[in-house]
Amino acid sequence: MLVTPQAFSSYAAIWTPLLASFGAPDFLLHWGHGAAMSTVLFTMGGYGAYLGWQTRLGNGEDVLPLNLGKPSREMHSLLMQGALFFFLLGGQGGFVLLALQGQPILASNHSSTAVIGLALLFAQAVLGKTMGDSEVGRTVHAFLGSFTMLALVAHAAYGLQLGLSF
Repeated sequence: MLVTPQAFSSYAAIWTPLLASFGAPDFLLHWGHGAAMSTVLFTMGGYGAYLGWQTRLGNGEDVLPLNLGKPSREMHSLLMQGALFFFLLGGQGGFVLLALQGQPILASNHSSTAVIGLALLFAQAVLGKTMGDSEVGRTVHAFLGSFTMLALVAHAAYGLQLGLSF
């Protein structure tokens, strides 16, 4: 089954009346998604990436002050799973908010990098669960994770550009 732009528009149309009924200020409708997703990217994603590299460098059993009593290896996994969850929800929210503001969905660099970013996050999750003790797998996971973070920073930049365009 092919997912078409019309399918996304139909999905957004389910939620836009409910969201519109809240009477949220235009500023919040316009910038709320970006603020929330930037927070996830730079806090959960940033710290999660740091912990991933600490783990790769052999410090995965260290319990750092921000780790809530968990070893860095475990906290990395929890943070990145949480970030993926919030990015999946945020993606849906993003295109519903665009539709609510009368903007085209799936017609920007921001939407393209969203698809790329989510695909990379899923690839990372699969690799993280299947690599075991493979040195090659761990190295690929570490560098692909860094590339994924760069792709998501580009995604955020395209989002800011999109937000400023209307």
